[in-house]
Amino acid sequence: MPVYTYRCENCGVQFERQQSFTDAPLKTCPECRKKALKKVITPTKVIFKGSGFYATDHKSPSGDTSSTKKSDSDSKSE
Repeated sequence: MPVYTYRCENCGVQFERQQSFTDAPLKTCPECRKKALKKVITPTKVIFKGSGFYATDHKSPSGDTSSTKKSDSDSKSE
């Protein structure tokens, strides 16, 4: 379930609430009890775990590509 951030335009209190997509947005402030809550747009939180796909899946350990190694060895033998 997503976490939404709300801010009261009356008293300025800001808080987060975990809600389902189907839940109606909150309107009443828990501090001042006025209907002045607005959702705050925040950047999406992305968490990368592990060593990463680029370094482990698509790159050789030395950083060289196999085609470069072959062309270097071919030029030395000629």
